[in-house]
Amino acid sequence: MRPTQSLWRHALQLTFFTRPNCSLCVDAKAVLSNVWDRRRFEYAEIDVMARGQSKWKDLYEFDTPVVHINNTHDAETTTQARKLMHRLTEAEVETAMDEVAKTK
Repeated sequence: MRPTQSLWRHALQLTFFTRPNCSLCVDAKAVLSNVWDRRRFEYAEIDVMARGQSKWKDLYEFDTPVVHINNTHDAETTTQARKLMHRLTEAEVETAMDEVAKTK
């Protein structure tokens, strides 16, 4: 069964900020994949080193991986997103998702 648009509209948005050759990013992506297996979310991935991503490069070039979790479906909203950085655990991601879901 495929999720309906109304279901996705109420899902949380996770935006993963990464960069090439980042071993912590590989680990964090595996954590997010494990969380996805239990709990669905909208996902976007941004390579902070890619052309046109200077805003994110200025913020996160030396801090990747970073995950923004929000329910506004706006990856540009840095102040409202719940942020997790560097070494992530599945429990931390799910706790942050719960916190954000409560603010809907």
